[in-house]
Amino acid sequence: MPRISLHKVYSSQATPSLRLQEAHKSYNKYQRRKGKTKKVLHQIQDIQLMDLKVDYAFKQLFGSEKNKEITVVFLNAILTKSGRSPVKQLFFQNIEIGGEYEEDKKSRLDLLIETEDKEIINIEIQINNEYNMVNRALYYWSRIFSEQLKEGQNYKTLYPVISINIMHFDLLKETDAYHNIFRLYEMNQKYPLTDRIEFHFVEIPKLISAWKKNQLNPWEDVLTRWLLLLGTVDRQTNHFYNDIYQELEEIAVADKSLNVAMRVWEDLSRTKEERLAYEARLKQILDERSKLLDREQLEQEMEEIRAQKKVMEMQKEEIEARNQEIETRNQEMEMRNQEIETQNQKMKDKMEEEETKRKAAESALEKSAKQMALRLLEQGVEHSAIMHATGFTAKQLEVIQQALKIDKK
Repeated sequence: MPRISLHKVYSSQATPSLRLQEAHKSYNKYQRRKGKTKKVLHQIQDIQLMDLKVDYAFKQLFGSEKNKEITVVFLNAILTKSGRSPVKQLFFQNIEIGGEYEEDKKSRLDLLIETEDKEIINIEIQINNEYNMVNRALYYWSRIFSEQLKEGQNYKTLYPVISINIMHFDLLKETDAYHNIFRLYEMNQKYPLTDRIEFHFVEIPKLISAWKKNQLNPWEDVLTRWLLLLGTVDRQTNHFYNDIYQELEEIAVADKSLNVAMRVWEDLSRTKEERLAYEARLKQILDERSKLLDREQLEQEMEEIRAQKKVMEMQKEEIEARNQEIETRNQEMEMRNQEIETQNQKMKDKMEEEETKRKAAESALEKSAKQMALRLLEQGVEHSAIMHATGFTAKQLEVIQQALKIDKK
């Protein structure tokens, strides 16, 4: 049976659309201008530009009816990377999706778009990493896909749902590419199951990292310039990438859509009402980020405590193991001592037994010698001969002779 997987079909650093090695005159001009140009073509005076990664600012720029042309260009820059046909017309949809039942949780999407070909595009922009991005994208996709089908309709009426997720954090640790596309593919032979499901994951930090390494060419790649637009302002670090902004200003001289987008961006940043709403949303995001960081720090501290506890438990186990080993050795030594003591006792008993036998033998030998000496004395044998035969001394022989006289009386 074939195995189906959600397979990556595109990586931003592998796409030929970047064409960094092509001998293109405009790219050479772009490189020369990077070193020479010091002047900004359009000066921003007394404006703090909105961070377009804040969902409110993003929706005001790309989710407005009056800016549809900008949205079309931006979407086409993304969708052409997966080989889809260019969008000519789009319709903004209700961004609220409900659950299957009344009590189910409702979700508000950042941007929901339908094209003239009935394709549905959901764009989500996320600054804070809540460590649930993939599951969240899958959930939103499933709700949008299922809500297409009304009661009594055929499954053939289900159209592609494309999920575009733009994040201000690293998501995919397996790659340095900042734009990755996934579809359902057969795992072994790599053929697609359907075009009804497609996920785009754009990681802005990786984009900025590639920019700093001079690996990007926004003059040749349309998507790169639009993503750099999103990365120009970073309110998390309060940083404004002036070099990116200047580069985009130069490109905008020839790119009408980018020029319009930058002017709308500036106007939004100037407008008091828009600014207040943006700042309120930004504060909410930063507060959420602070809570996330606090939670991460708490989790990190808890993890450190768990790690320390684990180390202490391991040390305790090692100490217990060493104590057990010492106890075992002590028991072995005690057993050896007992064995030695037993052997010593056996040797002592044996020596005592042998000593008893020796004494008995000596006593028997002495008795036999005395008897021999007595017989020889009775027979009148000379003392020297008796002493030689029995080994007695003259004094011992005299004692025996006196004992013999006493017995005769």
